[in-house]
Amino acid sequence: MQHPFQTNAVSAAFDAMHDVQRSGLLAIRGLIFEQAGALPVGRITESLKWGQPSYATPDTKAGTPIRLGATKSGDLAVFTHCQTTVMSDFRALAPPEMKFDGNRAVHLSPDMPIPLAEITPLIRAALTYRL
Repeated sequence: MQHPFQTNAVSAAFDAMHDVQRSGLLAIRGLIFEQAGALPVGRITESLKWGQPSYATPDTKAGTPIRLGATKSGDLAVFTHCQTTVMSDFRALAPPEMKFDGNRAVHLSPDMPIPLAEITPLIRAALTYRL
């Protein structure tokens, strides 16, 4: 199910991305909404943080925000708050070929199919971090 953008600013941020980045990040955006619908996290809000789409659970405060963006080298990036254990916990379970930026992000190649099944545990963990 395609979720409409919640703000014109978020829509514009996606519109400004290169096609290959937009396509991959929209797939991850869809995964965020899909997983949120299956978890007791309440409503997801979509806004811009540091110019990047950000997803939060304001009603329940169950999760830590997830941001979507691109790196300077053009990789796709899924960011979580660096002072949580979300990324380090995910790194312990992730396939060895995944690239990480410390405890803040996982980088994905825009030239490869987005590994939605592999990053689902990351999305679920971020959405339920405080449960």
